[in-house]
Amino acid sequence: MPSSERSGQARGPIAGLRLRPLHLRVELQRGGSLRAAAAVLNLTQPALSKSLGEVEASFGFALFTRSARGLATTPRGEIVVRGAAMLLQELAHLGAEASAEPAVTLLRIGAPPFVAQGYLPEVFARLVGEQARVRVQLMEERVPLLVQALLEGRLDALVTSYPTEMPEAAGQPLHYERLFDADFTVIAPPGHPLGRARRVDWPRLCRERWIMPAPTSMVRRMMDEVFRSAGLMAPVPVVESTSPVTNLRLVAAGLGLSAVPASTLDSAGGSGVVRVGVDPPFPAGPVALIHRTGTDNPRLGLLRQALGLPATV
Repeated sequence: MPSSERSGQARGPIAGLRLRPLHLRVELQRGGSLRAAAAVLNLTQPALSKSLGEVEASFGFALFTRSARGLATTPRGEIVVRGAAMLLQELAHLGAEASAEPAVTLLRIGAPPFVAQGYLPEVFARLVGEQARVRVQLMEERVPLLVQALLEGRLDALVTSYPTEMPEAAGQPLHYERLFDADFTVIAPPGHPLGRARRVDWPRLCRERWIMPAPTSMVRRMMDEVFRSAGLMAPVPVVESTSPVTNLRLVAAGLGLSAVPASTLDSAGGSGVVRVGVDPPFPAGPVALIHRTGTDNPRLGLLRQALGLPATV
């Protein structure tokens, strides 16, 4: 991948700004050595070492520690490098917005698949319909990857389920506002005997074959917790798939049971699967708007309005 893409390098008029010190900090952390960063930045190692010294002198403290293994960021350097990466991303975003014809506001939103498929279409219809010059870039991913992209400045906000322990980068806390609780439904293949039972407990479910999301997904963690609460070890899935739509189709094909968002099941018209009456029921999962604090982002106000929230926190 070119260094311009990895570092969020601005193009067009923005490229004329003095951005090399920002790229220097980011590439030094990424490469872990003067040699690797010098190759990416097309500099000699002595020139890069001199530039690093000038940057550290301007801050008044060391950003990196040097050892035989290479470079490692200091705690203060971690904050500086993260800020540099976010600034580069924002400048690249600014360049993309200003260079578009006509000029547009480019809103970058992250969401897990079940939120993107079941909730965001109506939100985007309000957003794009009311703002003719708004474009949306949607990243559908697992929650940990979405949070990382938000912290790195590659996304403006998330509309997502969220971990019980929200990760926060040094100097970059996150703010979240609960929007609603998403209901989940346990489903079985057509004709499965559990579909005819009035109530099915979790020990009985534990003996079935399961299709589950990846271990790092929020839904998977919720599933694991439900089994633990019943004093059980969660079964090892026969298939792991992050997409709730794919999981629904795998269940319809007879591969096993799964738990999918009720909105996914409703939008698919059932798709031939049957709902399982689980006791106790599968818990609802909170969905929230999550964004970085301490930054004045006018794009966030547009999203908040489309979500039915006040324009400002």
